[in-house]
Amino acid sequence: MNGNIRVGSLFGIPFYVNPSWFLVLGLVTLSYGGALAAQFPALGAGLPWLLGLFAALLLFASVLAHELGHSFVALKQGINVQSITLFLFGGLASLEKESKTPGEAFWVAIAGPAVSITLSGLLTALNIGLGLTGPIGAIVSLLASINLVLALFNLIPGLPLDGGNILKSAVWKITGDPYKGTVFASRAGQIIGWIAIAFGGYSFISGGSFWTLLIGWFLLQNAGRSAQSATIQGLLAQLKAEDAVTSDSPVISAELSLREFANDYVIGKGKWHKFLVTDEAGQLIGTLKVDDLKTISTAHWPQTPVRDLTQPIDLSETVPADQPLLEVVQRLEQQQITQVPVVRENGSVVGILEKTAIIRLLQQKAEAKPA
Repeated sequence: MNGNIRVGSLFGIPFYVNPSWFLVLGLVTLSYGGALAAQFPALGAGLPWLLGLFAALLLFASVLAHELGHSFVALKQGINVQSITLFLFGGLASLEKESKTPGEAFWVAIAGPAVSITLSGLLTALNIGLGLTGPIGAIVSLLASINLVLALFNLIPGLPLDGGNILKSAVWKITGDPYKGTVFASRAGQIIGWIAIAFGGYSFISGGSFWTLLIGWFLLQNAGRSAQSATIQGLLAQLKAEDAVTSDSPVISAELSLREFANDYVIGKGKWHKFLVTDEAGQLIGTLKVDDLKTISTAHWPQTPVRDLTQPIDLSETVPADQPLLEVVQRLEQQQITQVPVVRENGSVVGILEKTAIIRLLQQKAEAKPA
């Protein structure tokens, strides 16, 4: 899974860590371990680093709790959570699909920051109520602060941050178009990314930290991908399955002889290895594989109709001609197939829909779109 390491599951959700997570774990351990060693010399030589590691793990536990907040709300909406991954810049809950309404999308987005703010409040109350001091008090205070920062940072209104998803849901509510919401929030994320890069670059040149520069780059790259994905999904949602059917689809009549089939569609052609077979009314009755010709002697080809070698096909293996192309693409991805037959409501065949044809259609639409 993109180099990520699976470390188990939480509440039935696969849990991964990216290799970059170990880098941050080490940096946080060294940084906070050093701070504890300087603040509490009595801890000795090794204990500050162990406490630094403990604090780093609790930091990532806070990030994990943040992502679980998103996940639990999504699960309540009937959306499967495919995984949770911790990486260099935090965490990511990978959801199977989008929420059905802008209101539901808002609650999924706000759940993470809400968990972080709640944790910050609880840790602050714990620290004050118990009057914690020393290294433990310092660690609890740090976690309270980090959870607050995590919530506020994620509320910045630009994708891929939670604030961007909140902005997306608002634009979706206003326009009625989820893809416009994603594009708008992605553009906002790109602007914020450029601002962070400019500020981080100046800070780094001045001898400051490079983290703001890296975060800006992260926002810019991911916001750009979100905008591109939303644009493509918007185009797909406006098209139907029949719009992407291959013009020279492999459709033949069941009444053809095997000799006619071989001469007209196979010999010297070689593009298709499987054909859709239709009856006299043009309705789909099954499929024929070219390799199946080998089961009949060539001497019998002129007298043998295609119908005799036709294998039945389940209509569940086809898609309706008027099905949104976006749904078809999602099905192709889920079932890991490259093509699917397209039929009209009356059962008549439109043709074969291929992934490559969808890509060509999108390119044509993009080129025809006014600048």
